[in-house]
Amino acid sequence: MSHSPVSIGVLTSGGDAQGMNAAVRAVVRTALHEGAAVYAIYEGYQGMVDGGDRVRSLSWDDVGSVLHRGGTVIGTARCPAFRERDGRRRAARNLLQCGIDRLVIIGGDGSLTGANLFRQEWPELLAELVQAGEIGEATARAHPALMIVGLVGSIDNDMVGTDMTIGADSALHRITEAIDALTSTAASHQRSFVIEVMGRHCGYLALTSAIAGGTDYALIPEHPPAEGWEARMCEMLRNGRAAGRRDSIVVVAEGATDRTGHPISADYVRQVLEERLGEDTRVTILGHVQRGGTPSAYDRWMSTLVGHAAVEELLAATPDSEPQLIGVRYNRIHRAPLMQCVEQTRSVAQLIAEKDYDQAMALRGGSFTAMFEIFKAMAAALPSITPPDRPRRIAVLHSGGLAPGMNTAARAAVRLGRDRGHIMLGVRGSFAGLIDGRIEELSWGDVEGWTALGGAELGASRQVPTTEQFYPIARALETHGVDGLLVIGGWKAYQGAYRLHSERERYPAFKIPMICLPASIDNNLPGSDLSIGADTALNVIVEALDRIKQSAMAARRCFVVEVMGRHCGYLALMSGLAGGAERIYLPEEGVTLKDLQADVEHMVASFRAGRRLYLAIRNEYVNPQYTTDFLARLFEEEGHQLFDVRQAVLGHIQQGGNPSPFDRILATRLAAYGIDFLTGEMERGSAAGVFAGLAEGKLTTFPIKQMPDMVDTANRRPLEQWWLELRSVLHALAQP
Repeated sequence: MSHSPVSIGVLTSGGDAQGMNAAVRAVVRTALHEGAAVYAIYEGYQGMVDGGDRVRSLSWDDVGSVLHRGGTVIGTARCPAFRERDGRRRAARNLLQCGIDRLVIIGGDGSLTGANLFRQEWPELLAELVQAGEIGEATARAHPALMIVGLVGSIDNDMVGTDMTIGADSALHRITEAIDALTSTAASHQRSFVIEVMGRHCGYLALTSAIAGGTDYALIPEHPPAEGWEARMCEMLRNGRAAGRRDSIVVVAEGATDRTGHPISADYVRQVLEERLGEDTRVTILGHVQRGGTPSAYDRWMSTLVGHAAVEELLAATPDSEPQLIGVRYNRIHRAPLMQCVEQTRSVAQLIAEKDYDQAMALRGGSFTAMFEIFKAMAAALPSITPPDRPRRIAVLHSGGLAPGMNTAARAAVRLGRDRGHIMLGVRGSFAGLIDGRIEELSWGDVEGWTALGGAELGASRQVPTTEQFYPIARALETHGVDGLLVIGGWKAYQGAYRLHSERERYPAFKIPMICLPASIDNNLPGSDLSIGADTALNVIVEALDRIKQSAMAARRCFVVEVMGRHCGYLALMSGLAGGAERIYLPEEGVTLKDLQADVEHMVASFRAGRRLYLAIRNEYVNPQYTTDFLARLFEEEGHQLFDVRQAVLGHIQQGGNPSPFDRILATRLAAYGIDFLTGEMERGSAAGVFAGLAEGKLTTFPIKQMPDMVDTANRRPLEQWWLELRSVLHALAQP
C-alpha cells in the first residue's frame, strides 16, 4: 500500500530499555513497507537539536541485525538544550530539512511530555523560522502540524495506559536470574540476602520478582508496610526457617518507604535481620545490570507490535488528531490519549508523596493489586497450622507433556492450600498414579525450592484414562478421601478431566469439584490466551535462533528451523516475530508446492540482491510430506550454490529449562485461583468441573462440559486463537 510521500522520524530518549531496538526495527520496516521515508534521530533529542548526520535516512537492511541487542542502537542522551525554546526551534528546522513532520518517540514520561510540548509549539516555531528566513513559506505550509506517537521504554513498567512497557520483562528476567543465583549460595550458608531493585515510584519489578523468585518479603513504594513491619518481617522469615528453608530473601524497591514517607533502605533491612534474627545477612544492589543484556522474547515481539502500530497510527493521523500512546492490553495493541496517560502516571508518584496509597494502588490496575494480594498470601502462608476437625483433602496431579512452571503451580497450590487448612495430596505419575495409589501428603518442606525448578517433580504422563480405568480411579479417590482435584497440564489433562466428569452418574466418586490449569508449551488450550510453559519455550527458541543467526553471519546461508507446537502454530509465529524470520510455516495455513515455489524465487532474488541470512521457521506438523529435511534439500537444490542451507530441529530443549518469570507468575496466579475455586466449591457443597484460563487479562473458568464446543478436536487447538491476528505484522516486516 502506498501513501503520499511522508517522512517519519524515530528516536529513543531517556533511560535505555531492552526491546527498544525491536521497536525501532519495526518502525523502520513498517514505514518502508507502507511507502514512507524513515529517519533515525541519533542520541535522542540531542540529535534532533544538533541535526546534520545525527538525522539519518534508514534502509531496510540498516535494522537487519538489531533484534537481539540490548540498549538502543540509535543512542539516547539527556538534552538540556531541548528544554529551551531556542533548542526546540533548531530541532524543528533540522526535522524540516528532511521533510519530517511525524515522530515516533520511544521513552518515558519526561520524553513524551517534551514531545507533546514540541507538538503544541510547532506552528509558532515554524512562523519564527519563516520570519528568520531559515525556512520558506512553502515548507511551512507543507508541514503545518507535527504528529507524534509515544511508545513507552521503561524497565519500571510504570506507565498508565499499557499493561507492559518496553524493557520491563527483560529487566524481570535479569532480577529473577540474580535471585535464583543468590538463593543457591544463600542456601549453602543458611544466609539471608536483601536485594535492591529499581523502581523509584513503581514496585512492579520488586513485586513480580518476589513472586517469580519465591522470596520471603517485598517492600514496594505503592504499599508501604504498617508500623511494626520489622517484627512481622522477621516472624515470616522465622516461619520459613522453621519449615526447613535454608535461605531468606527480601526484595526492596529503591523507592520503598514506610507509612510516614521515610525511605527504607536495603542496608536498614539488613541491620534489622542481623539484629533481630542473628542472621548473617548480605545486601546485593542489582543496579544497571537490570537494564542490560539481551531482550527477552516478549520484549522483542511486543516491541515489534507496538512499533508497527505506531507507524500505522502516524500514517492515519491528521493535524487535528490527538497524540496517542501505543501500548498493549491483554497482548493486543491498545491506544490511549498520550498526555492523559502521562498525567495519570505522574499522579501515582504524587499520590505516594501525599500518602494516598490506596489510590496509588488503584491506578496501577487490577492485575497489579491481584499480584500484590497473591504475594501477601504466599508470603504469609504458615508452614503448619491447626487443621479444622475435618480438613478437606485436595489432590494435585500433572498430566500431558512437560511444561516449565508445572512445579511452580504445584508449590503455590500446596502452600496456599495448607494455609487454608486443607490436606494437600501429591499424585505421582498422573492419572496412572491415582490407580497405582502413588498418593502422598505434601508438606511445606516437600515443595520448597520448586518455584524455579523445570520439569515436573510429581511426574507427568500423556495417558488419558480409559473406560476400564474409571473404576480403579474412583476407588483410589474414595480410598484416599479426595474432596477436590487440581489438574495441571495440557491437552491430555483436559481430556482426562473431561472423561471423568462425563462419567459422574456411573461413578459417584467423580462428583467432586475439579479444575484444570493450562500448562502446555504449545499454547493450544481453550479459554486461555496463554498457557504455563509457553513463554519459557519461546525464550528457549529465541535464544537458539540468536545462536543460529550468529553462526550464519560468516556465510550466505538459509536456515530452516523446526519448532514444536503440534497442530498449533503459536510457537512458530511468535518466535518468528521475536527472532526476525523471513518465512513461517503454520499448520493453520498449511503449505503448498505453489507456496514453496514462490518462497524459492524470493529467496534467490534476495540473496542475489546481497542478503546474507534467510531464516525460515517450520512448525513440526505443518505438512507430513514437506518435512524440514525436504525444505532444506529443496532450497539447497534451487539455490544453485548461491547460498547454502542448514536445518535445525530444536526438539525437546523447548520443554526444558527453568520457567521464565512470566511462567512462574502465571503459574502462581492460576494455582491461587484454583485453590480459591476448590475451597469455595467444597464450602458450598457443590462439585463443578471447570478449566481455568487467563482471558483478556482476567482469570476465569469455563464448565468442562463446554470443552468440545470450544476446540477443533481433530487438530487439538482452540477454535479462537488470538495470536493469528499478528500474521499481518510479520508479513509487513519480513520482506521489503
